[in-house]
Amino acid sequence: MFTIRIYPLNGVFQDEGESGEEVGSGEEDEDESERFAKSWLEAEETDTSDEEEVRNTVGNIPLEWYDDYPHLGYDLDGKTISKPARRDELEEYLARMEDPAYWRTVRDKTTGREVVLTQQQMELVQRLQSSHFPEEGYDQYEPYVDFFSGEKMIHPLNDTVKPKSSFIPSRWEAKQVSRLVHAIKMGWLKPRTKSDRPKFYMLWGEGDKAEVGARHRMHIPAPKPPLPGHSESYNPPPEYLPTPSEVKQWEEEEEGERASFLPHKYCSLREVPGYQRFIQERFERCLDLYLCPRQRKMRVQVDPDDLIPKLPKPRDLRPFPTNETIVYEGHSGMVRCVDIEPLGQWVASGSEDGSVRVWEILTGRCVKTLSLPSPPHSLSFSPSPSFTLLAVAAGGVVYIMNHGMGDRLLVTSTDSRMSATETTPTAAEATPTTTTWEECTAAEKKLGFRLRIQHDMPVKEVVWHCKGDYLAALVAEESNTGVVIHQVSKRRSQKPFRSVKGVVQRIKFHPTRPLFFIATQTMVKVYDLAKQELVKKLQAGVKWISSIDIHPGGDNLILGGYDKRVCWFDLDLSSKPYRVIRQHKQAVRGVCYHPRYPLFASCSDDGCITICHGMVYDDLMENPLIVPVKVLRGHKPVNSLGVLEVVFHPHQPWLISAGADSTLRLYS
Repeated sequence: MFTIRIYPLNGVFQDEGESGEEVGSGEEDEDESERFAKSWLEAEETDTSDEEEVRNTVGNIPLEWYDDYPHLGYDLDGKTISKPARRDELEEYLARMEDPAYWRTVRDKTTGREVVLTQQQMELVQRLQSSHFPEEGYDQYEPYVDFFSGEKMIHPLNDTVKPKSSFIPSRWEAKQVSRLVHAIKMGWLKPRTKSDRPKFYMLWGEGDKAEVGARHRMHIPAPKPPLPGHSESYNPPPEYLPTPSEVKQWEEEEEGERASFLPHKYCSLREVPGYQRFIQERFERCLDLYLCPRQRKMRVQVDPDDLIPKLPKPRDLRPFPTNETIVYEGHSGMVRCVDIEPLGQWVASGSEDGSVRVWEILTGRCVKTLSLPSPPHSLSFSPSPSFTLLAVAAGGVVYIMNHGMGDRLLVTSTDSRMSATETTPTAAEATPTTTTWEECTAAEKKLGFRLRIQHDMPVKEVVWHCKGDYLAALVAEESNTGVVIHQVSKRRSQKPFRSVKGVVQRIKFHPTRPLFFIATQTMVKVYDLAKQELVKKLQAGVKWISSIDIHPGGDNLILGGYDKRVCWFDLDLSSKPYRVIRQHKQAVRGVCYHPRYPLFASCSDDGCITICHGMVYDDLMENPLIVPVKVLRGHKPVNSLGVLEVVFHPHQPWLISAGADSTLRLYS
């Protein structure tokens, strides 16, 4: 059995003779057309509309793979081609005896169907079996056409693509190599070995031969002095000899500026006198060779990819804030300060419109609004969860109020403790301060105010100690900037620093140790309150410090500056920044750490908030990992002011920002 594909012909082919004239005209053409019509009718009688050509698209694979399947492959539409029913031996015998077209019936392997060959196809098969040309009337002795000539041509005669076989290694060569390898392994063939050359050793010294060879290879011989030219000859040409005026000018010049040699003319070499500076020039030459050693330095091959730090991908450092969730609207002026209570349910904000608002974080509902005589500059919740206190700095007054949110037992216990600590300091305990403690009026107590601490100058910032009893206030004085520490339980104030060099910008308590941080314009000073001494000075490296925050672990610090930079300090490593981050295009207004997650954020006047992953390891030998992961946008700059303050949620990876567009925004 064999398979023959028959392609439809568009017409009848005609042969041409040697002279180029058409052959076959008249009656011969009519016989040829009648024969073609008969073969066409025979083909139409055997085919029907249901038996259209089915093309198998399985590709060049063995069809034996489909022996165990009910189909043979797939057609052009992707549908399976079912195998036709095979005849048994009895049916095969009856067909051979009764069917007159059985002898010219073949089976198509691609479709499994039986195809009856036409008369034209049979003639083609007979010509192939008799080793003739498939095309009838083909003249194999047609005149030769000379495609080549002696003229030089521009384009190549044949520009086909190289076959794939030219790129495949030769199997014959592979067999030869395997035979040679086998012969070498069996010992039948011995490879060529290098001849034993005489070895040389150092007669004096015990140095390593490799080191000696390397030293000689690295040595560069000194350049030789230039050979004398025509002017330095003992008998130079006349044009090289100086004139009397040039000789006089040469004598008048200083020794360091004039030429070192003046040409002279001698008739013979015997008349040349000794050179006076010969010994001096030889000595200077030897001195140059001794003091100027030359050695080759190998160029270091550095891969550019190795210079880029290998940082993890941001998606592997989740969770961190990514989307804006809630917008808190209600203030009519820019929001200067914001803080979240320790339990994470309420957030307080202070605005230029002179109001302090308390919001519920999850719902965005404003639950309390307080009006102050002057705009608040700073506010802070007490870090102790057993107190519901809020300190607000407005003008020269620090208000300590009970916000009344949360558990009623905590609210009542806070009021009872505030009323039970009405004590006045004795003369021995009193310190020379200009602050006064005052009780709020009954109308103010209904709003939540409990104490009023009056200062002689405006208060820029208030911060709480981690235990919730001490409160530090940054007061702007005329001569310098003073720091006042208030004790709420005893209602007394003290100034621990008599004089501070520079203008203080920010203050901060250490989260676990009795340390106090004071940030001036260009440096950060760390004081020990228990020993009352200066512990460390940190060189910020920025022109003007704007904000500061301390890591919850207490060993790292971050600060922002008005010169668009954010600096990370490792307090145990150095007094200079460990890493400087330049991600903002405008002044940095605020920075903050997350209390639990390895995150820190910075906000700027460009309206952007940069979230960074800052992992601090317990191993002191491993440096912190700092990776910027997200840039948050949402606030619109107003009067060249963008985001003024940011604060993280105490328990969730959320961030709340206060902007100059009179809104607060929650990012989660």
